[in-house]
Amino acid sequence: MSEHSANPSTATATGRSRAVKAVIPAAGLATRFLPATKAVPKELLPVVDRPVLQFIVEEATQAGIGDVLLITGRGKTSMVDHFDRRPDLEARLESKGDTERLAAVRGPSELAEIYTCRQPEQLGLGHAVGYAESHVGDQPFAVLLGDEFVKPSEPLLPAMLELQARTGGVVLAFFEVDPAETKRYGIASVEAAEPELTDIGEVVKVTGLVEKPKPEDAPSNLAVLGRYVLPGRIFDAIRRTEPGSGGEIQLTDAMELLRTEGVPVHAIVYRGTRYDTGMPLGYLQTVVQIACEREDLGAEFRKWLTEFVNNGDETVTAAILNGMRDGSDGPST
Repeated sequence: MSEHSANPSTATATGRSRAVKAVIPAAGLATRFLPATKAVPKELLPVVDRPVLQFIVEEATQAGIGDVLLITGRGKTSMVDHFDRRPDLEARLESKGDTERLAAVRGPSELAEIYTCRQPEQLGLGHAVGYAESHVGDQPFAVLLGDEFVKPSEPLLPAMLELQARTGGVVLAFFEVDPAETKRYGIASVEAAEPELTDIGEVVKVTGLVEKPKPEDAPSNLAVLGRYVLPGRIFDAIRRTEPGSGGEIQLTDAMELLRTEGVPVHAIVYRGTRYDTGMPLGYLQTVVQIACEREDLGAEFRKWLTEFVNNGDETVTAAILNGMRDGSDGPST
């Protein structure tokens, strides 16, 4: 990891610190995408012409976070390269007068300060987050999983940062899933939040967390979205967390440990558009949805897609595309 002294977090009216650093765990093997991910990190798979990871870093910077730590693994150095400068390529584009592509190439290096830390073994999300302690210190920080992101016009992270600054505890984000899908996610039981917090958004107080329960054992259909804002004391909780689901050290279990010890845990129920690229179907849906929305590609791509999907039956296909655009039939969760 790059040497970097801890920057003071932004102070809020409550006197608590506001998180200014983000951690992106990205050391997994991405076996669902083999053989493509044998040599190319899943986080760099393109969504049209930008890798998934860039969307995630952009989400962090949009929320005012300018310090990002990537938890990496073997064969993933190209993730860091993407956020580095390429003087040779830039000079070539500049000589051709290709200012649009030049800006696109330079853009990633100007988003944030990028640091890295190697996770030698993949032993769970909690294990991965634990490697961020020397970079984060005892300050609050955001965790953004490397295979999902939200629509920029429907941001989630700013409200989460505000909520954590007010409560000083753990802040999660939830989305609703089909009850049959609870076995894929951390699932929460909740109650109404304190009235003074409801101006932030659809806030709930978390009364329990369970990792990947069977549908019959799930306390609700509210699943943990891959965004967290955590206090620095999470690191001690991770050290005290025993291996859980899958024999791994689960972040969900560490957060539940803090909750049982009196640390407040709240969540925002997110109703916006979530892109899930963690599985091939969700990745393909994300590519199609974003391509349809692109100003430079959307009109022509939608026309082709209409013809391809339904042999020119534009009524049926338009309904499908409209559903994708408004999020009602978006990426698989």
